[in-house]
Amino acid sequence: MKLWIAQGFGIGRIPVAPGTFGSILGMAWFAALVYSRSWPIFIIGNVAAIALSVWLCGEAERTLKQIDPGSVVLDEIVAIPICFAGWLVVVALRQGQMPGVGFFCAHWLSSIGIFALFRFFDIVKPWPVRQSQKLPGGWGVTVDDLLAAIYVNAVVLAALIFAPSAIR
Repeated sequence: MKLWIAQGFGIGRIPVAPGTFGSILGMAWFAALVYSRSWPIFIIGNVAAIALSVWLCGEAERTLKQIDPGSVVLDEIVAIPICFAGWLVVVALRQGQMPGVGFFCAHWLSSIGIFALFRFFDIVKPWPVRQSQKLPGGWGVTVDDLLAAIYVNAVVLAALIFAPSAIR
């Protein structure tokens, strides 16, 4: 059961681009978190998911006897909402409330751009993303994706500052 969850409920077993398919499931997780338009749900859901990812990804490494196995995609799933956090905060400040799922669907091109940026940074692994994989167990599996999400936020926030019409 632990391995099945760490593998994104089986999605990580897809032989081609499991991280991308895991990230797609991450989009559904993000939608579930913003559906309520509640900051406590968004924050608690993310903290709990990250803790679960560290634990279950570490368990999956032990079970599979591999370091950061490609089939383990829970780390991608939990990182996707973090990729949207900066944009979410900016929009909430502008609108006076947390936007719901409809906002991100209406701005689908920007949402796809954030998704693509995450996949780029997760694959390229700029410093210190690659180095973080040396952390022990599930920490190394999860932290590299969270750092990639921070890179995404840096790009998104720069776009919001320097080209506000590029991302709404």
